[in-house]
Amino acid sequence: MLGIENFPEYEVPGARKVQFYPYESNGGSVVAIAGEDFAVIGADTRLSSGYSIHTRTQNKLFRLSDKTVLASTGCWCDTLALTSLVKVRMQMYKDQHQKNMSTPAVAQMLSILMYNRRFFPYYVSNVLAGLDQNGKGVVYSYDPIGHCEMTTYRAGGSAGPLLQPVLDNQIGQKNMLNVDPEPVKLEKAVSIIKDTFISATERDIYTGDSVIINIITKDGIKEETLHLRKD
Repeated sequence: MLGIENFPEYEVPGARKVQFYPYESNGGSVVAIAGEDFAVIGADTRLSSGYSIHTRTQNKLFRLSDKTVLASTGCWCDTLALTSLVKVRMQMYKDQHQKNMSTPAVAQMLSILMYNRRFFPYYVSNVLAGLDQNGKGVVYSYDPIGHCEMTTYRAGGSAGPLLQPVLDNQIGQKNMLNVDPEPVKLEKAVSIIKDTFISATERDIYTGDSVIINIITKDGIKEETLHLRKD
């Protein structure tokens, strides 16, 4: 392909072609699992860019209410912009209706906010977890322009392709013979999330340091921290 260097007579003195790319991937991974009366969501704390680590203690879980938690990774400036907008909208809803938004309502609102930016999308990987109106655990995952899918387990972020097959096998019981489907217990869900992050840290340089886990039940949100590899 011919460029301006092939036609020096057309070169304008002082003119330079400058590349502009507005996005930056700061890494990070998220995992969420929902049960009959609980939801567990975890995210690592490493914030990096290329081979540089900006911080090892960045919490990527955003508590939107006592029953809803959003995990967001990707471009950190887009994450902060989106989560700030979500919190403002939720506060407006609370002021107008004198109650908190339910988890399904937050999921729908987040989908709309992301779709509004479809021509210049937020460069983020979002997973929303919480309890619905009936106290049942739910997980919502999104693509960059807001398409929303409700499920019982999901992995996302830089190590999402590594973590999702583990969840498919351990939670979805796929590729397993002579196994009777049974609802996942809270202790097993927490254990699987810890195991998936330990495995991801061995393979993904953008995931590591620590994982913060939020356990959502009718009694509130409990937080646990597991230290991972630092290299």
